[in-house]
Amino acid sequence: MDKKQIEEIYQKNVTTIYKYLCTFTQDSQLAEDLTQETFYQAIKGIDKFRGDCKISVWLCQIAKRLWYKELGKKKRCITEELDDTIPSKENIERKYLQNAEKLEIFRLMHHLDDSTREVMYLRLAGDLQFAEIADIMGRTENWARVTYYRGKQKIMKGREKWRKN
Repeated sequence: MDKKQIEEIYQKNVTTIYKYLCTFTQDSQLAEDLTQETFYQAIKGIDKFRGDCKISVWLCQIAKRLWYKELGKKKRCITEELDDTIPSKENIERKYLQNAEKLEIFRLMHHLDDSTREVMYLRLAGDLQFAEIADIMGRTENWARVTYYRGKQKIMKGREKWRKN
């Protein structure tokens, strides 16, 4: 591949890869670093690209692998800063309820099938458009919309059961 083709691939996919990584990292700087590393690895291994999927799908696979590698590094060296402020009792209760609800939504999402769960994460956490999700997943935009809608319905039914308990 020549320099012009590589630049074209980069320009066409950099935003998608960045947003995709933002869904996982929740950290714009880390997502930016991993995006650059993704393209570096892709250029190094372009001869391994078989062409049996879109290049954006291949790039997302590289990005996901790099994210998992980053998670492994973080597990080995977890450090947390101490917060010396004392929050008010009201904030603690409200935060607890919000976290409990958020935790339950993620638990419910965990029980979805892999593709539905990934669509939900990309849409909710990554703020990606359905067309971008479809491109990443190698499917149609309509498939992404329907999968998201069905996943949302399952989560809403699960939340109703959770609230009753």
